[in-house]
Amino acid sequence: MQVEKEKLLWMYEKMVEIRYYEETMAAVYMEGKLPPHIQKGLAFDIGAGPVPGEMHLAAGQEPVAVGICAHLTDDDTVVGTHRPHHFAIAKGVPLDAMTAEMFGKVTGLGKGKGGHMHLFDNAHKFSCSGIIGASMPIACGAALAAKKMEKDWVAVAFFGEGAANQGSFHESMNLAAMWKLPVIFVCEDNQWAISVPKSKATSIDWVADRAAGYGMPGIRVPENDAVQVFEAVAPAIARARRGQGPSLIEIKTDRYFGHFQGDPETYRPKDEVTKLRQHDPIPKLAQLLKDKNFMTQQEDSDIVFKTHQWVDRAFAFARQSDYPSEQDALKDVFMAGHSNARALI
Repeated sequence: MQVEKEKLLWMYEKMVEIRYYEETMAAVYMEGKLPPHIQKGLAFDIGAGPVPGEMHLAAGQEPVAVGICAHLTDDDTVVGTHRPHHFAIAKGVPLDAMTAEMFGKVTGLGKGKGGHMHLFDNAHKFSCSGIIGASMPIACGAALAAKKMEKDWVAVAFFGEGAANQGSFHESMNLAAMWKLPVIFVCEDNQWAISVPKSKATSIDWVADRAAGYGMPGIRVPENDAVQVFEAVAPAIARARRGQGPSLIEIKTDRYFGHFQGDPETYRPKDEVTKLRQHDPIPKLAQLLKDKNFMTQQEDSDIVFKTHQWVDRAFAFARQSDYPSEQDALKDVFMAGHSNARALI
């Protein structure tokens, strides 16, 4: 299929934005976590710095997010994983509120109480979860709601190849097929489930082959390429909008950083990331745009400049925002059996 110039440019711009966001977060996250005495054997301080807690970054996996979100409307739902920033950015979640949430600031999406694995933006119909495999039943719920309201909306559940071995995967696939829900299951296959290689944990080469067992199409995208993702997902989304049920798509992608920031990555071959970066999908798409005369070198530079400005402003906003007050510690937090807590509405 021919991909329109506007779609290609949008995907490229978002990929540049996502990459710079992740690289910026990688640097900011490490502030204060590696004190000078770290060489003496003292532990990595996960709670230090402006962004405390764990951090999972998606540099290298941009094609998955943009190739699919390029098809979506504001009414469609996206449910991400514990590695969620690329999905959120591609779905249009505001950078300032998203970044402030990770800094634990009151201006964040969840008033600073959710952190980076629990981003929720009802206005853009985006959410994510730190629980492995949690995206699939949630997306089924959104798809069921769309079907009952007789809307042509779709829901997309993103998950990793490791999550495809969870019970939630099989239960969600079966339910979606039985009820013909307008949901697209998207497996990001970066070959690593934390530190376990796919070959040691999954009984088949391609998770997409499991779709046949549930009577739905299974589509494989063997390259980390935004255009290939865009083309592969088009029939699945069209099928879902027609009321013909779910599809499973597996995309081979690459994770440039560790499972989490601070991960020593001793399980990976030392030259693996260097080899992966030789096939970086961003310059590949840039070259395609230039070959088609869709983008000049100056326009490329302009895209890089403006996306970097957006990201820099978001981080500045997060740094300058206030922390929640101590009196509000239990507000908007649901705690079963706690009389002083209030449920988030």
